Amino acid sequence: MSPAARVAVALAAMTGASQFHRAAVGVIAPELSVDLGMGPTALGAANTAFFGALMVAQIPVGVMLDRIGPRRLVLWLTGLAVLGAAAQALAQDGAQFLAARFLLGLGCGASFMAAVFLTGRWHKGPALTRALSSIFAWSNAGILAAGAPLAVTAGLLGWRGAFLLSAGLMLVVGLIWWRFAADDPPDAPPRIVARESLGQVLAGQLTVWGTPGLPRILSLHTFAYAAMATLLALWAGPYLFDVHGLDAAARGSVILAMGLAVPAGQLAVPPMERWLGRDAAVLVSAGTVVATLLALALWPGLPLAPAVALLMLCCFFSAYSILLVTQGRALFPEALVGRGVTTVNLAQVLGSALLPALVGGAVGAVGAGEAGYRAGFALMALFLIAGMAGYRWLPRR
Repeated sequence: MSPAARVAVALAAMTGASQFHRAAVGVIAPELSVDLGMGPTALGAANTAFFGALMVAQIPVGVMLDRIGPRRLVLWLTGLAVLGAAAQALAQDGAQFLAARFLLGLGCGASFMAAVFLTGRWHKGPALTRALSSIFAWSNAGILAAGAPLAVTAGLLGWRGAFLLSAGLMLVVGLIWWRFAADDPPDAPPRIVARESLGQVLAGQLTVWGTPGLPRILSLHTFAYAAMATLLALWAGPYLFDVHGLDAAARGSVILAMGLAVPAGQLAVPPMERWLGRDAAVLVSAGTVVATLLALALWPGLPLAPAVALLMLCCFFSAYSILLVTQGRALFPEALVGRGVTTVNLAQVLGSALLPALVGGAVGAVGAGEAGYRAGFALMALFLIAGMAGYRWLPRR
């Protein structure tokens, strides 16, 4: 196995583990509700705790990526992730479970940004997009593992046993990372990291925030991934139940199809970039997502088959967020790449936290019937249109 392939394996394993832990609560939520006395609000807070930890971690993670490099940083944080995964299994009440989720989120705080950081060191130009698309596509195995495989494991071992097993697997992923990850390609000079005072660290972060061209990327990146995640992780299931009357098995099949559309779209990003160019690929993909959302919003009495097709198309074309990440990374010099990419990622995390709540408010205000969901789809489309406008017309670098 080549050194680049070894790094790719390490990155796919680490990002896949993070994807698993993001999605692992849903399938065992009924058991948590009974055993730990967690109602709907507390169960929702479990994911809020995880994503809140990701938000808290981004700026210090960016500084540490620049200071010590991703190999050491991710290895240290993996220890926290192992502890958090095990603490989930040992929690005796909802408060302890939420604390474990927060610790787990901190442990996963550098996984995705390490992927962006390292692929930019090992690949340039179109090869960067191909490598990042492949890594993120493989990482979706973690989401799939958090569905039926986790449910089967919990049925055999109990949810506590399943979470203990996940802690053991997280340890294995950490060993893979220690063995395969490398900060620099063999033919590249090692990064020279200057020691910085606290004032210089803060000045570097301010430089990142003032980088020309960054607002253009953030305007669309805030909602690009968030729109897909809002559908896939939260609102597609209730929509399919309330509007189309699908039972749990049928809803699961549709959501699985949507989940498989995500890595398929990620693998399609490199040829799309090659055929259309990067900016055009972003705008065409985002425009297609807007069109699917508007179709869902404006088609009263939409039959099930086209509704499912539109949901899958939305997931497929949302993969263009990879191009925004690579564009964002290119804005920063090597000394500030860690802080730069985590700032870009912070926009995605904020959008993923805000958009589901805003859509929920729209659905609640109109009502949970078809009209309410149509309002939610329309709201997502409007946010994406605003993001596209910023991407198209805000100043470039």
